[in-house]
Amino acid sequence: MRTRLTLLVAAVSALILVAFLVPLALLVRTVAEDRATVRATADAQSLVPVVGTADAATIRLTVEQLSAESRRPVSVYLPDGTVLGAPVPRTPAVALAARGQSLTGESEAGREVVIAVQGRADGTGVIRVGVPRDELTAGVGRAWLVLALLGLLLVLIGLLVADRLARTLVRPIGELSAVSHRLANAELDARVTPSGPAELREVAGALNHLAGRIQVLLVQEREQVADLSHRLRTPLTALRLEAESLRDPDDAARVTAAVDGLERAVTGLIRHARWRQTPAAGPTGSDAAEIVGERVAFWSVLAEDTGRPVTLDLADGPLPVGVPADELAAVVDALLGNVFAHTPDGTPFTVRLAREDSHVVLSVADRGPGLPAEAGRRGASAAGSTGLGLDIARRAAQATGGRLELGTAAGGGAEVLLRLGPPRTESGPASGLTRP
Repeated sequence: MRTRLTLLVAAVSALILVAFLVPLALLVRTVAEDRATVRATADAQSLVPVVGTADAATIRLTVEQLSAESRRPVSVYLPDGTVLGAPVPRTPAVALAARGQSLTGESEAGREVVIAVQGRADGTGVIRVGVPRDELTAGVGRAWLVLALLGLLLVLIGLLVADRLARTLVRPIGELSAVSHRLANAELDARVTPSGPAELREVAGALNHLAGRIQVLLVQEREQVADLSHRLRTPLTALRLEAESLRDPDDAARVTAAVDGLERAVTGLIRHARWRQTPAAGPTGSDAAEIVGERVAFWSVLAEDTGRPVTLDLADGPLPVGVPADELAAVVDALLGNVFAHTPDGTPFTVRLAREDSHVVLSVADRGPGLPAEAGRRGASAAGSTGLGLDIARRAAQATGGRLELGTAAGGGAEVLLRLGPPRTESGPASGLTRP
């Protein structure tokens, strides 16, 4: 923008200078020609009394003296055909002046001033003074050079002023852009110092107000999530009491373990919503082999009840990934929950965990009807669920530098590949929120 403004001012300045300097340059040339013509006319008129009354010898002497002083070719044409002074052949202008008409005309050498002298006894004499082209353009080149330098100087001054003005516009815009990028990176404490024109100051104030409003709304949202999560503790407590009252010890232990896991998830959600996320120094993450093994063992009980054969293929651990244990468990539960929700009872599925280069790849494949076309969109579901399971897995993978891939398994069912990156060693951008 700064360059464009400067170029715009340069173009406008150049057009204005051309509009003024070109006519001025032509005027300078015209003035120079007129000045030389006026001097030549004055010299010719000074000879009129001599040519009209003196003899040929006196006229010759006077003409030679005037030619030496003015350094112009001066010629006098007497009625008898005698030419005194510069031996210039008769031109059409001289022939016309011999009839009694004085004039100024152009010639091959420049310009000629011709004056008719009447009153001689033998007829009309003619005085011709030639003006060389060098005299007609004397000082014009120097004047044009001065005008060109003046125009260039004015353009440079205009460019300097335009650059300063453009800088006063571009600098506040650059600050607005920088703060916008910081806000996009979740630095909600970033603010702009209003500066520049009134319009830009108004935009800066609006951006600061928007950042503050986003911060307030985000705090309110987290408070609501925390409150909602906290309300789940009461039914969880009741569920725990019901589990402990079961007669079968195995069923009681299994349900109690499930309640414990759900309670840990709720506790993690509350902590995540109420506190600013500040990752601890050093590597963070979990062992994918351990988490996947535990969650598959948990779902295997339900798989056995619904007649679903389960194939588990885990690479030798540990397999560290950049996802906390509770989040990774939620991701695995979401993927396995999709299998149970979208395939009929008795459908076999396979869970594989392997290392590929710097990533750990989790594969969940089944032999069901496959994934619908809208499965990749957030919130889309054809089975009455929330439709957020795949989105949770996708965001977890992207947070580690990986990705989520949806495809078709070898048996015709659905296959979900989750590529997880290694644990992070540097903390990401802070959210800009402090503890309420």
